[in-house]
Amino acid sequence: MIKTKPTGPIPSGYAAIDGELAVGGQKASVLVSENGSPLFVYSRGCLDARMAQLRTAMPDGLDLHYAMKANPFQPVLRHMVGLADGIDIASGGELTMALEAGATPDHVSFAGPGKRDAELEQAIQAGVTINLESPSECERALRIGAACDKRPRLAIRVNPDFDLKGSGMKMGGGAKPFGMDIELVAPTVKRILDAGANWRGFHIFAGSQALNADAIIETQAQTLDLAARLAAAIGQSPEHVNLGGGFGIPYFPGDVSLDVDKVGKALSKQLAQLPEILSSTRFAIELGRYLVGEAGVYLTEIVDRKESQGQTFLVTDGGLHHQLAASGNFGTVVRRNYPAAIASRFEEEAVETASIVGCLCTPLDRLSDNAAMPKADVGDIVVIFCAGAYGASASPANFLGQGPAKEILVD
Repeated sequence: MIKTKPTGPIPSGYAAIDGELAVGGQKASVLVSENGSPLFVYSRGCLDARMAQLRTAMPDGLDLHYAMKANPFQPVLRHMVGLADGIDIASGGELTMALEAGATPDHVSFAGPGKRDAELEQAIQAGVTINLESPSECERALRIGAACDKRPRLAIRVNPDFDLKGSGMKMGGGAKPFGMDIELVAPTVKRILDAGANWRGFHIFAGSQALNADAIIETQAQTLDLAARLAAAIGQSPEHVNLGGGFGIPYFPGDVSLDVDKVGKALSKQLAQLPEILSSTRFAIELGRYLVGEAGVYLTEIVDRKESQGQTFLVTDGGLHHQLAASGNFGTVVRRNYPAAIASRFEEEAVETASIVGCLCTPLDRLSDNAAMPKADVGDIVVIFCAGAYGASASPANFLGQGPAKEILVD
């Protein structure tokens, strides 16, 4: 007897037309027929709705930044540039893409360890804010700024002495390659000020992919307290503080959507009670997957149906080379099923237990494991949800010479 395993919750905002999944008012079969398979489809309407929801929930005056590493597809990025108050990048390549998408340099911030001298020069010449990860990176930035006769815009990425409880990826609370330990911050800021550079403030990121509102509220309170303590030690108010993000989306069975209204109400109270040294500071939060993750789906066509020792396998023309995270090979300790369905039979009842696998010759290439599905066959289309973040650009597209999937943005 094969044990059926549950799949993650299908995001809201998706409907059916003639029994098929529809994205942006177009049936999955039409999208695949016109664009080919495998295919990433991103919904402009879902992006707009998520940003509108967030703006309603968050305090007035709080800047909302898009962390473009979540999805750098140029049409999506151009749309997000128009929706967000800032773009957060993590490489010189992303800087080029952000500027090509219409981002203005003074609304771009550059974080990440291991910035090359050429990337620092590129950022300084463009006029973007560099979130410094170490005192030595600070010295390199000051030297490069002096050499090209530019006044660099510099912020300090802080390694906080706390982490975001329950986060999928902890970015603080111990020895980390990210940011400066607290005791290094004030001396580094004083070095920036003495050198005549433009000190922009702090970037404090404690963790990501959290679904517990109380944990995020606690972390934001700790972040504001830390920013105040650091500013007092420096003796100067920061112009800007990036509070990080951490807002997660439901991927797996049992996951529940984050209560952003609760987070926003708590943050409003926190910002209304700031100490004097932060009274003129502008604040931002930085989000990636929360903004775009649920706005994308991955469509892949079944090319074979096979039975092996009592188990059913639906073999697709896609796989982990496009959806590494859904296969369980992107930092997941225990493999669990993403939200998945048969797009071409979206409204049909589940009648069998089947595994959805890809076309690669590795047992790791499994998109859904023993899940309840409608009876599907060759030519049917599988959909993997929550594919709008860390999908196409975070997966090994060229593994086994397969190549990338096509990506499109629809209404």
